[in-house]
Amino acid sequence: FLAGHIELSRSRIKGIIMDGNVLVNGSAVSKPSWPVAVGDHIELTVPPVEEPDFLPEQIPLDIVYEDEHIIVINKPPGMVVHPARGNVTGTLAAGLLFRCRSLTGVGDPLKPGIVHRLDKNTSGLLVAALTPEAHGILSGMVHDRTIQRIYTVFVWGHPEPASGTVDAPIGRHPGNRLLQAVVEDGRPSVTRYETVARYDFLTMLRVTLVTGRTHQIRVHMESIGHHVFGDPVYGGREKRLKGFDPEIREKARFLLKFIDRQALHAGRLAFNHPISGKMLAFEAPLPADMTALREKLEEWQPPYETE
Repeated sequence: FLAGHIELSRSRIKGIIMDGNVLVNGSAVSKPSWPVAVGDHIELTVPPVEEPDFLPEQIPLDIVYEDEHIIVINKPPGMVVHPARGNVTGTLAAGLLFRCRSLTGVGDPLKPGIVHRLDKNTSGLLVAALTPEAHGILSGMVHDRTIQRIYTVFVWGHPEPASGTVDAPIGRHPGNRLLQAVVEDGRPSVTRYETVARYDFLTMLRVTLVTGRTHQIRVHMESIGHHVFGDPVYGGREKRLKGFDPEIREKARFLLKFIDRQALHAGRLAFNHPISGKMLAFEAPLPADMTALREKLEEWQPPYETE
């Protein structure tokens, strides 16, 4: 209700509620899910905007599109989107703050302008807001799943069927709180995939996120037995070699030298501009490591094209 009536992002409003700064009929509420009814009197106190506790940094950014409201960036692998434990400097957020000083006060102070993210070692496109109005609208689009995000990913083996949907809830891994897993009481999570090309022991997929959970593609691919190639966290490297013939293991070890991360790239981003409403679509080519991987696969064996 609040997000539809004031120009603040959903994440900012959630924080304000949880800090006890929203009164319903004179009583403080602390749950964003608190139901409202006709006739309720709602009072909201917006605290002063906090300055981010990290500094702007002059970091080169691959800018695909920019106007006064939004910016679209092609993030390289290895760059963290916003500061977190163990990754305080060198973030995309710090680079954005240096380029766009007006970002202070746009969204979460630790995530200025950020409305969605990519894992540190996932490359590709993301959009950030440059104004509070754009941030509120883009945050709503992310929540409502109206931003199209399509990835290119190399996985082990050949998924059957060649195209399909993984609909499995994702939550904290029961044995490791730093990881995610398919769990019965997790949040609803849906991933669509289609085969682009099959190689000897790998497949290149085009993957569309329906939901956007943490590590979603990597967890869903692991759950169906087709781990993302090169993924050091979810079993996509040497552990996955078991069961293959010696010749395949030798080839796989050779290919793993080309890429030290998950072979996952956010190659297409499409959405309606938050202010003008114009449809925008952007594409980013495969980065160097995934291009080298594909070229080597095709050098060994032409792919079984599916389209």
